Amino acid sequence: MTVIEGIHAEHGATFEELGDRRVVADYGRPERTHGAVRRVVGVTEHVFGVLVVEGEDRVDFVDNAVSNRVSAADGEGCYALLLDPSGQTRTDMYVFNAAEGERLLVFLPPAEVEAVAEDWAGKTFIQDVAIREATDDFGVFGVYGPQATEKVASVLTNASTPDAPLSFVRGTMGDVGVTVVRDDGLTGEEGYLVVCGADAAEETFDTLENRGQAAAPFGYRTWRTLTLEAGTPLFESELRDRLPNDLGVRNALDFEKGCYVGQEVVSRVENRGNPNQRLVGLALGGGAEGVPESDAAVFADDAAVGEVTRAAAGPSRDQVLALALVETDAADRDAVAVRVDGEEVDAAVETLPFVDGSDRSARLPTYPST
Repeated sequence: MTVIEGIHAEHGATFEELGDRRVVADYGRPERTHGAVRRVVGVTEHVFGVLVVEGEDRVDFVDNAVSNRVSAADGEGCYALLLDPSGQTRTDMYVFNAAEGERLLVFLPPAEVEAVAEDWAGKTFIQDVAIREATDDFGVFGVYGPQATEKVASVLTNASTPDAPLSFVRGTMGDVGVTVVRDDGLTGEEGYLVVCGADAAEETFDTLENRGQAAAPFGYRTWRTLTLEAGTPLFESELRDRLPNDLGVRNALDFEKGCYVGQEVVSRVENRGNPNQRLVGLALGGGAEGVPESDAAVFADDAAVGEVTRAAAGPSRDQVLALALVETDAADRDAVAVRVDGEEVDAAVETLPFVDGSDRSARLPTYPST
């Protein structure tokens, strides 16, 4: 469950299951809160699984396991993937060098944390590494919108808002000690993660919602439409079990290093120059009202060329929008067709993002030719 489920319920929240966790779906009228985030600022509770990695060899160990470089400097983080032996994404994660450089905090999808903890614990061998799950120790909130910086600055004391993506500072909100992380643009707007102890989560949420500049609370339905419009691939819908280069998530990859699965190095560069598929944006036309399913077929010249990964009515565009993984040759077309409720609907192929906001997603699909 969320850390403050009772507070969300008092706000009239409805809930859904994400992995094995109960999260806020919305507070009613999610399209309205979507607009509030795009225009001003909103706050949401994120649900992450959290691992704490300690020991003298912690940085080298995690760096060897994941697809990106893990910083040895306190106050810095990275976005990375854990790959399976075939090079497909097993999970994604954020890795932060925390506690004055004495430990790493790893934030990952909640349903993946137990398996990753068990896997890593079995691979420490003679290294000085200790791994423990700490999911229930933290509350994590996201603040997003063109006025997110002003919002956070209005309630944060003893620190200034961090500037560099995935860097963080330690400060205070009210009487609560918090860590504030600069987001990497996932919603297409300025954003921050605010991390606190679980026992301080209720006060922190109240501060973010009501003190200083007010922020509209929102749930995962709005999170999905915001990230869809921003062209951000998410783990559950786009990344899981797929090759990262096909998705264009180059911010998660350091092409100069390998990462380990067991004792074998996995090369992440085998399709870096010529991905077989590409993630594109589709805007459905013809007054389409239905929303395609997540595996709906995409056609070009009556031939299937890919499938939709995620779709929704995009509130900022008042139009059905979709992300789709299509064959590379089809990615350069101006238009395709998408199957919706058994019928083919015309769709324009658009350059992502669908909506330009106050920031740009670091996960925006990027390919060598672009």
